[in-house]
Amino acid sequence: MIIRAGTVVTMDGLPIDNGAVAVSGSRITNVGKFSEISATNSGEQIVDLGEQALLPGLINAHCHLDYTCLRGKIPPPKSFTEWIQAINAEKANLSPENYIGSINDGFAEATRFGTTTIANLTAFPELVSRIQAPIRAWWFAELIDVRDPSRANEIVDAAVETLKSAEHWGLAPHAPFTASANLYRRCEEVARLENALLTTHLAESSEEMSMFRDASGTLYDFLKEIGRDMSDCGVQTPVARFLEILGRGGSPNRPRAIEVNRPYLLVHLNELGESDFDLLGRAARKFSIVHCPRSHAYFGHSPFQFHKLRKAGLNICLGTDSLASNDDLSLFAEMRAFQKEFPKLPPDEIFRMVTLNPALALAKPHVLGRIGKNCWADLIAVPITGSTSAFEEIVAFDRVVSWLMINGQVQNPG
Repeated sequence: MIIRAGTVVTMDGLPIDNGAVAVSGSRITNVGKFSEISATNSGEQIVDLGEQALLPGLINAHCHLDYTCLRGKIPPPKSFTEWIQAINAEKANLSPENYIGSINDGFAEATRFGTTTIANLTAFPELVSRIQAPIRAWWFAELIDVRDPSRANEIVDAAVETLKSAEHWGLAPHAPFTASANLYRRCEEVARLENALLTTHLAESSEEMSMFRDASGTLYDFLKEIGRDMSDCGVQTPVARFLEILGRGGSPNRPRAIEVNRPYLLVHLNELGESDFDLLGRAARKFSIVHCPRSHAYFGHSPFQFHKLRKAGLNICLGTDSLASNDDLSLFAEMRAFQKEFPKLPPDEIFRMVTLNPALALAKPHVLGRIGKNCWADLIAVPITGSTSAFEEIVAFDRVVSWLMINGQVQNPG
């Protein structure tokens, strides 16, 4: 099959005018000018998308499809702790069938907005085998042992058994305030043995900072009340605590290279101390950061420190988070929100945050997030007028996509 478009955005150079992509099976076999591709692939079916831009499918680096059904049910809270209590109350009313329906609805919505790969955290890994994901999915088991740290190994090992039915999977110790040091370490052991990915929420709220650095605040009080051991509080920032758990610490006054055994997707990093940038920078090659602009605005977190994190050499991606703190699952909307936050950043760099950067975070930079020979054939098309640069129009796009291909198969985006 040959797919022709007015503009082909490969992400490996300038967009190709009057370009084409040749696809065989699930892979891209060639890309270039339409005249060249059609001449070297004569007899192939031609799909002409007109003057649209053909793009690599978008990659959502952080989402919780479990909570698609909670859209609009939790008003912006006064505190992060209040939100935790509110979502726990909502979850108490949901059954496994509710979650399956929610996840399926989330996949369908993400697909309509041009997402072809998603890093999805689920609190119910036992449901994964009952779901047929219509797009490429990395399933991360979200793990919490705050009420019983003695079960850390049992919790991790049970999750792994249920996830092995998935093609791509990983582990997500929830956050340093809900996952014990033993749980993090067991996740690392398993990830190393199984060559799996890891992700965690980190430094998400000012209350998390107050808890770890100052041993105070509403989150500290809430977790102490439910029986969490608070002896790790009042000493350091959440980032420093996370690195200490993994045995990669050190202090700003005694810098040393930080050894990283497994790569992590660190989600949020909204509340950071100045020393944190140095700590993160010393392990930059192994950390990817996921920023969720609209969820960030919903909670009213401190400004995201994009420039400092980029200067530290970190790989920055975008995600949607869940619909318990967002309006929809559109990565185009996240790009527009990010551009509003950082208007001087070139639009092509913003687009990298939903293509090349998350492909690197998922350890698939050679087959995901770009249009090139031997890449997976995950493609979308959006209309552009040519009145401005292609990337400006792409970031400004605000509808559902009209055409997409996943794994070499043309799909109806619904």
